[in-house]
Amino acid sequence: MFTDSHCHLTFPELVNALPEIRRSMTKAKVDRALCICTTLEEFAQVHGLAMAYDNFWATIGVHPDNEGVTEPTLEDLLERGSLPRVVAIGETGLDYYRLGTRTVDDMHWQRERFRTHIRAARRLQKPLVIHTRSASDDTLAILREEGEDGSTGSAGGVFHCFTETEAVARQALDLGFYISFSGILTFKTAQDLRDVASWVPMDRLLIETDSPYLAPVPYRGKTNNPSYVPYVAHQLAMLRNCSVETIGETTSRNFSALFAGIHS
Repeated sequence: MFTDSHCHLTFPELVNALPEIRRSMTKAKVDRALCICTTLEEFAQVHGLAMAYDNFWATIGVHPDNEGVTEPTLEDLLERGSLPRVVAIGETGLDYYRLGTRTVDDMHWQRERFRTHIRAARRLQKPLVIHTRSASDDTLAILREEGEDGSTGSAGGVFHCFTETEAVARQALDLGFYISFSGILTFKTAQDLRDVASWVPMDRLLIETDSPYLAPVPYRGKTNNPSYVPYVAHQLAMLRNCSVETIGETTSRNFSALFAGIHS
């Protein structure tokens, strides 16, 4: 019934607990998960999970915040993005949160990396998994500049782990993107985010864990895993005044619609 649209099962906190996680997913009725790639170095392991389990799929991408890793070329992304069970490009985007002594101008390498991912997604006609933090204006501007305006030929995709404003959500929706909410939605301090989640069109909603991070209440502060995604669905159900089953079924249907080749 439930689908975790974004998790990091190759990260050290989770990789050795996979059999237990899969049992917990079954018990929680979490039928599917998208395993997210954040470096070229980890892609083989991420892809291996998708090839080993018929309810896992993979992405290919280099996270905008990752430095000191292999820089992806367009050819790297096209080659790996064409492999079986690779259904999206990312996660990619912009992250200006940890600038330190640097300026936004200094982050030109992030912007070029983002453009490379967008171009690969458009070539492959596979959706983008977008990460944006303290950089929404540039994220949206670059998407538009690269032709991602929701028109024919757009790759589309999802703004994952959404934490931005209503204005950003509306612009992302106008560009044809989906919006995915994580366990942050359950935090006491997240009323503004709950306000956004209460009106996003049902046919554009996704849910995720972003595990091992951002465990929802009542597990906040602990290691997250895909079996906790129903707690995000429960929060959305309360906001939308509908059943948790409705949220589970709707977001799973949306997941299948966005990521071609995935079936309920």
